[in-house]
Amino acid sequence: MINNDILRRLRYALDLSDPAMITIFKLSGHDITQQELIGILKKEEETGYFDCGNALMTLFLDGLIIHKRGQKGPASGHAENNDALLTNNLILKKLRIALELKEEDLLAVMKLADVVISKSELSALFRNKGHKNFKECGDQFLRNFLKGLTIRSRNIVPHSN
Repeated sequence: MINNDILRRLRYALDLSDPAMITIFKLSGHDITQQELIGILKKEEETGYFDCGNALMTLFLDGLIIHKRGQKGPASGHAENNDALLTNNLILKKLRIALELKEEDLLAVMKLADVVISKSELSALFRNKGHKNFKECGDQFLRNFLKGLTIRSRNIVPHSN
């Protein structure tokens, strides 16, 4: 998935205002202007679009963890490994930490998006890449997770078919 799209979906799911998002970035040690924020929230075809690279997305997710759970120790809040490859698995892991989601919570969120997944399939997404049971988190799975999170966070009643 494109980081900009993930950021827009998270913003909607968690009902984050512009000032809240700016604060979240600041918690990770990154000052972002209102104009830059507007640029990363735009779609690719819109004028003024700004690409949200992996480093910027990592800063947001780390800031979200601090925003939701508080600062861990006396650290400055700067994200480590901003240039590391940000995968869907890592995004899912950081969201799980930030939102304090247990295994049952994750399964419930996925069920809201009409996705049934077993506990072992779920745990495979959080394993280290070299582990024999590691499973890569695909774009569709992350999309469905964000959809379920939106339904859960905004108390949306899903349409029945």
